[in-house]
Amino acid sequence: MSMLEVSSLMVFYENALAINNVDLRCQKGEITGVFGANSAGKSTLMYTISGIILDIEKKERMRGGERVTVLGSIYYEGADIIFMETSDRAKKGIILCPERRRIFPESSVLENLKIGGILATRAQAKKTLDYVFTMFSPLKGLKKREGGFLSGGEQQMLAIGRALMAQPKLLLLDEPLLGLSPMMEEILVRAIEDINETTGITILISEQYARPILPIIHHGYVLENGVSVLEGTSQELMDNPDVKSAYFGI
Repeated sequence: MSMLEVSSLMVFYENALAINNVDLRCQKGEITGVFGANSAGKSTLMYTISGIILDIEKKERMRGGERVTVLGSIYYEGADIIFMETSDRAKKGIILCPERRRIFPESSVLENLKIGGILATRAQAKKTLDYVFTMFSPLKGLKKREGGFLSGGEQQMLAIGRALMAQPKLLLLDEPLLGLSPMMEEILVRAIEDINETTGITILISEQYARPILPIIHHGYVLENGVSVLEGTSQELMDNPDVKSAYFGI
C-alpha cells in the first residue's frame, strides 16, 4: 500500500526546472531512498512533499522575487495534498528533518526536543523522549547543553530526535549524513533502520552519499538534474553498473 504517491511532479524556480516530471512512491512501513548529486533536485523534492515549497513561493511573491511554480499531484493516504499548508501536513504526520540540521542553537538539547513535541500528547512526548535518549544515548548526558555547542553528529542526532518528537507517520530525512565522519554515518544509518523497524514509521530519505544508505532501503530512486533516471529495490540498484560506478567506484 502506497502511503505517498508523487505523480508527474514539476517544480519551476522562475524559468529554471528543478523537478521534471517525477513519479515516486513510498510504501507504508518501508524506507525509500532518493539519491543524486548536488543540484539533482533532492531538497526541492523534500520541500515540495513537506509543503515548505509553498512557504517559499509566498515569500518570493511578497518580496517580488523569483516565481515558484508547482505542478502535478502528491497523494498522501489517498488524498491529494499538493496545495495543503505545511502546518496541516505536519498535523497529518508528514515531518521533515531538514538538510544541515537547523536546530535551535541557543536552546538546550531538551528544549529543542520539547519544541519538536509541541503538538504531541504528554504520553506521546514522554514515550518518544525515552526512545530518543535510548537510541541516541550521547544526548542523554547533554540535556542542558545548548544545541550550538554540540558536534555535527550530535546535532544530527538532535535533529532526528526533534523530528521524532513531532510524531511522524512519514519521516522525511534530507541528507542526514552530510558532513559527518564514517563512524557517525554508521551510527546514524543503524538508527534510521531501528526507527523504521521499531516504530514502523515510513521513511523517505534523500542522500548524496548513497553507499551507506543503499543497503537499508526497500526501494530507491536516482535523480539527475531533476529527472528520475533509475529506480528499483535496494539490491537492483546496488547491482546496477551505473550505480556501482557512481557510488561504489566499481
